[in-house]
Amino acid sequence: MTIPHRALGTSLPAVFPIGLGCMGMSEFYGPSDDAESLATLARALELGVMLYDTADTYGLGANEALLGRFIAEGGAGRRARMVVATKFGIVREAGKYERRIDNSPAYIRAACEASLQRLGVEQIDLYYCHRRDPAVPIEDVVGAMAGLVQAGKVRAIGLSEVGADTLRRAHAVHPIAALQSEYSLWTREPEAELLPLCAELGTAFVAYSPLGRAFLTGKLDTNSLGAQDFRAHNPRFQGDAAEANAQLVEQLGALARGWGLTNAQLALAWLLAKQPHVVPIPGTRRRARLEENLAAAQVALSAGQMAQIEAVFAPGAAQGARYAQAGWVGMEGSA
Repeated sequence: MTIPHRALGTSLPAVFPIGLGCMGMSEFYGPSDDAESLATLARALELGVMLYDTADTYGLGANEALLGRFIAEGGAGRRARMVVATKFGIVREAGKYERRIDNSPAYIRAACEASLQRLGVEQIDLYYCHRRDPAVPIEDVVGAMAGLVQAGKVRAIGLSEVGADTLRRAHAVHPIAALQSEYSLWTREPEAELLPLCAELGTAFVAYSPLGRAFLTGKLDTNSLGAQDFRAHNPRFQGDAAEANAQLVEQLGALARGWGLTNAQLALAWLLAKQPHVVPIPGTRRRARLEENLAAAQVALSAGQMAQIEAVFAPGAAQGARYAQAGWVGMEGSA
């Protein structure tokens, strides 16, 4: 089966419809194993994955360094098969989730240089503003990012978790290849404004946490989340909200089993069927989960199946805010 690739703006190659989120290989989801992470990256490349997503704040640079190690071990041939995306803007201290946002042009240039070094590449394929500092006009932010494109340090630029007005203003300064925001069955807010606007502008919508930070898989025991796992403090994973959300996931699981799929495959196939410019980037550190997720690219859902899925997860059905208070800094999206 030939799987059509999906566009990332006009200056990047079209990519396999599912990318790989690398964040959890270094932070936020408990202990990780670099050897297994590197094996997962290798398997992803073998299976045709092209888009690899990281950020300078993930592991305070450790995640970029891990991806850089993977690139270096494979040489120029490996690098040529990858679209490497990273981000700037979130500034944290070691061991702390709390953050501040820096969008100053000087910081953007310095952050880019640091990311280039950690990744060991001459050019970043897709460079995102991770979070917004409203004190810095978006025109100034995008102007600085466009300067990096002109200097050959970046191929294309993107934004993350911004509203429609910001996206439109940014695109007027320089083409925005991708908007990355949370989008899944339990976070459907982008459907109202952002997805139509991205289609209008020719901007890809890169969906992070497409499996609801694993909650939608039906395999997560919220009571076993350790202190290092930021989901333990996420409102959707706690108390009455978690119980209500688990009931929705049980209904999703019944549909998935009836159609010979896993919850993860059904949730990803639903996203892919929503719009042709959506590129989900589920994160995983394990090859088995990677293979399960990528199989979703071969699933074709009927209009009737889509309706049944959306009858379970109607917009607003999920209970609880999608972030704890500290996570909202620099975001223009809704709860």
